[in-house]
Amino acid sequence: MVEIVWLGHGTFQLRLDDGQTVVIDPWVKDNPAFPKEHRFTRIDTMLVTHGHFDHIADAVPLAREHKPQVIGNYELCAWLESKGVENACGMNKGGSQRAGSMRVTMTHAVHSCGISDEGKILYGGDACGFVLHLRDGRRIYFAGDTAVFSDMALIAELYKPELAFLPVGDLFTMGPLEAAMACRLVKAKQVIPMHFGTFPPLTGSPEELSGMLAGHVECEVMGLSIGAPVEW
Repeated sequence: MVEIVWLGHGTFQLRLDDGQTVVIDPWVKDNPAFPKEHRFTRIDTMLVTHGHFDHIADAVPLAREHKPQVIGNYELCAWLESKGVENACGMNKGGSQRAGSMRVTMTHAVHSCGISDEGKILYGGDACGFVLHLRDGRRIYFAGDTAVFSDMALIAELYKPELAFLPVGDLFTMGPLEAAMACRLVKAKQVIPMHFGTFPPLTGSPEELSGMLAGHVECEVMGLSIGAPVEW
């Protein structure tokens, strides 16, 4: 069993069956959708898909406080280390590494990855996604910010994820139309939409995605409520 908590936008907390707590793309302090009552009591693993502020704004303070294993691309982890983050474990696409009781594989994503630092945009390597290999044999695909791309079919063939986290908000990521195609390519039985509704320009919605999948793809759209734990 995995407990999943959506913390608004693209930020999630996962608690695995052995208690390991995983935080993905932490944007907390200035995230208008973050549930203010939520407290991080333990972070064992932190995954960062890319360097945009709405995905790493609170990575440094949370990593300094909880000292998790931090996984991201090589350049992003080097930048995090320069900010005092310990145990940053950089990697690159196609590679895997152990993180507690799970194994993490880095996948491709189609997105930019500039890091905002003291008024400048720094090179942050490539944006990425992750496949989480759980100890019970199930696999989760976390796409990060991305457009749809045909090699999502390779992710399906190689890893056969049962659950996929896909952005649907449009403008800065794919919208519902493209996300519906991503569902066809990834072939996960369930999908959790993310990166929508935080700002007015992010117009895509889970309801639109559900409508586009109806009668075409056997994939359940899991509509999570912010801050409410869901067991998977």
